[in-house]
Amino acid sequence: MLATRLRATPLMSFDLNGPSWFPFTEPAIRIEDDLDEDRYTVRAELPGIDPAKDVDITYADGTLRLSVTRVESQRDKGHSEFRYGTFHRTIALPLGAKDETLSAVYKDGILEISVAIGEAHPTGRHIPVVVEAAKPVKKSG
Repeated sequence: MLATRLRATPLMSFDLNGPSWFPFTEPAIRIEDDLDEDRYTVRAELPGIDPAKDVDITYADGTLRLSVTRVESQRDKGHSEFRYGTFHRTIALPLGAKDETLSAVYKDGILEISVAIGEAHPTGRHIPVVVEAAKPVKKSG
């Protein structure tokens, strides 16, 4: 029942990772990620696809974009059903990710993307505020 779908926190009323009463709120590409000392790994569940033609991974500005086209069809006696669509997932890489070491491997329905992590270099800087003395106002008259 609906009561079993409620979570403990008021901000997350529904479990977005499991079957839902609202299928449009579920992530189309389920992922898990792991950050250890020198490597960041993302695993995406993508069973039943051809990774050579159905998966596109791009990298820009510290962000991975995973696009997957899924086409499924099922035929039974006197009944057929099909589902299709393109799904996207954006993943921010941690600071210090070395984009030249990005690699992706697909095996047994799991896409694994990994990148080496090095020293994080600060990307921002402090900007001091200069206070100038106020100019005296001239009185006319």
